[in-house]
Amino acid sequence: MRDIRRSRLPLLPLFGLLAALLLPLGVTLAPPAAAAQAVEPVRIMPLGDSITGSPGCWRAVLWNRLQSAGYTDIDFVGTLGPQGCGQPYDGDNEGHGGELVTNVADQNLLPARLAATLPDIVVMHFGTNDVWSSIAPDRILAAYTKLVEQMRASNPDMRILVAQIIPMNPSSCTGCAQRAVDFNARIPEWARTTSTSRSPVTVVDQWTGFDTATDTYDGVHPSALGNEKIAARWYPALAALLDPGPGDPGDPGDPGDPGDPGEPPACTASFRAVSAWQGGYQGEVTVTNASASSVSGWTATVVPADGARLTQVWNGTLGTTADGTATVANASWNGTLAPGASASFGFIAGTPATAGPPSATVTCTARPASS
Repeated sequence: MRDIRRSRLPLLPLFGLLAALLLPLGVTLAPPAAAAQAVEPVRIMPLGDSITGSPGCWRAVLWNRLQSAGYTDIDFVGTLGPQGCGQPYDGDNEGHGGELVTNVADQNLLPARLAATLPDIVVMHFGTNDVWSSIAPDRILAAYTKLVEQMRASNPDMRILVAQIIPMNPSSCTGCAQRAVDFNARIPEWARTTSTSRSPVTVVDQWTGFDTATDTYDGVHPSALGNEKIAARWYPALAALLDPGPGDPGDPGDPGDPGDPGEPPACTASFRAVSAWQGGYQGEVTVTNASASSVSGWTATVVPADGARLTQVWNGTLGTTADGTATVANASWNGTLAPGASASFGFIAGTPATAGPPSATVTCTARPASS
């Protein structure tokens, strides 16, 4: 991948000119240290509303996890500063409490913020207030598109991570939970049509596996456990955009470890019922790379019990056979898994009136990274 960091102009041409002028006088100059290529850190903008910035302590968790993994040549940027979180971290961010992404787009607020901070990567969790305000998904996604255009005007090589927003279930908004589901279901297709090879848009599923009862303190804003979950979802997607960390030379799969070239990739799959109602339920399947090397893609097989049928899938591509068995292939953004890494997809299943509690048998197959 091309280096996404911004390089300062090299100093050697100026040095060479000075040397040529001073040489007839018998004066020589030693080359300045590291003059040829002074490289700035990768600048990462966390963008959003109060979930990102007030105080948005998942940023602190994410920052320290990146530092511990060896990703130290980074700089979180934004026009706002840190708001606590009880641990040292780079707290600069662009998470404005109460903001609607549609207002940011309509009022053209982002260009000035980009000009002030010059990010290379944007990490965006935005739209919660819009969903709460019953703004239609089409309008929210149009705002997303405008913001992406402004990001690319600032930096044509911008890398953009966009969240499927965490669930919301505030006591004052009975329709918010379903509206969040409906909005999140639209994001993957929007990202597919918006992404380019030069400026990719990657969807990060922050919704699946997030429970408002335990992971928020008010049905909307993340608790300490919620912050850990959010950071854990951002981490692999962000790390994939950064230069590789140092790693442990003794780990299986490191360069120089030949491993077993004949061993096929392996994966495991697990099922979890998220919620159920008369005539259907919501489920989640997690696929984990059980190999010692990376895989480039996976396919899960889901056999629902009691005649249930999958009717909707997000973060994967659904195929269904006549007997109700469903196959779900990875999406374009979640197929590559490092050893031990996981990806999840969610689904809605319809059930007969006589069906018992949600249950499904799940298996998976994986493709090697070289395929």
